[in-house]
Amino acid sequence: MKKTSYIVLTLLIFTLIFCVFSGKAFADSSTKSEITVKHALGTTVIPQKPERVATIAWCNQDVALALGVAPVGMSRMNFAVDETGVFPWTWEKLKQLGVDNPVVFEDIDGLDYEAIADTHPDVILAGYSGITQEEYDRLSEIAPVVAYAKGPWISTWREQTIINGEGLGLKDEAEKLILETEALIAEKVANYPAIKDKSIAFCWFSPDDLGNFYIYTNNDPRAIYLNDLGFVVPNSVAEEAAKAPEAFAVTVSAENADKFKDIDVIITYGDKALLEAMQGDARLSTIPAIANGAVALLDSNNVIAASSTPSILSIPYMIDDYLDLLNGAAEKVK
Repeated sequence: MKKTSYIVLTLLIFTLIFCVFSGKAFADSSTKSEITVKHALGTTVIPQKPERVATIAWCNQDVALALGVAPVGMSRMNFAVDETGVFPWTWEKLKQLGVDNPVVFEDIDGLDYEAIADTHPDVILAGYSGITQEEYDRLSEIAPVVAYAKGPWISTWREQTIINGEGLGLKDEAEKLILETEALIAEKVANYPAIKDKSIAFCWFSPDDLGNFYIYTNNDPRAIYLNDLGFVVPNSVAEEAAKAPEAFAVTVSAENADKFKDIDVIITYGDKALLEAMQGDARLSTIPAIANGAVALLDSNNVIAASSTPSILSIPYMIDDYLDLLNGAAEKVK
């Protein structure tokens, strides 16, 4: 009888020990499933790996899709896109994931909070966006929000991928995608020797007023992507950018155009009529890129223009066309 009692007691002790340790393991596992993302607007805690993902603004939907997650809703694109409001590289991945009729938020003129809430998201990705603190707070009433890492509209394609990947609980996979994309870029750029080490500026000119123009700085994903493609930043542009270290663009008076004689190539939104007007302007034509016609023109109705703001999906889809356009301008450098 005593022997039987000893055996029972021993079993009870081992059972208790097992329960304690397995309970601890379960608690550790539960804690690890919680996702914490620090960003410019605060710290977001996502209770567990999200399944229903909504995205707003630009590029964020592409990160989710590249990581194998089809958004339950995403913002309409409003530039160089057809009536669906979805870019072709985004469509391609949606269809690969079995989505033929995506929910697209009609939010060009402002966030549609009701439509976003109707998708019942577990998380809202806004790693590349311009949302304000007020908008962030309101969105957070719907679901946890992953905002930009540093500031509005200055997230590079790498930063977009990492911070959104963190919000999905897929940071390791995001880092792997970045390495694969960097390898692809290097492979493609090697075929365009005319581009290598040419200085370039990504600008915006208004055909209605050539008295001022804008130069995007390396805070802007459009400008810094050009470095990935083999171009360098002109010293004159770097000096202007240093005057506004937080800005993604600087305003320049055409009266000071002669300061930018170290620009080999310019890329800008516009057409041949704009280039002719610039070449006919006594001030702007002092910039070698303009005088030589070494200007890559982005037609706002062409999807190449949209891909100049790169995402982890748009890069492999459009890099050949983009490099062809840039190379055409680089070959005109004298």
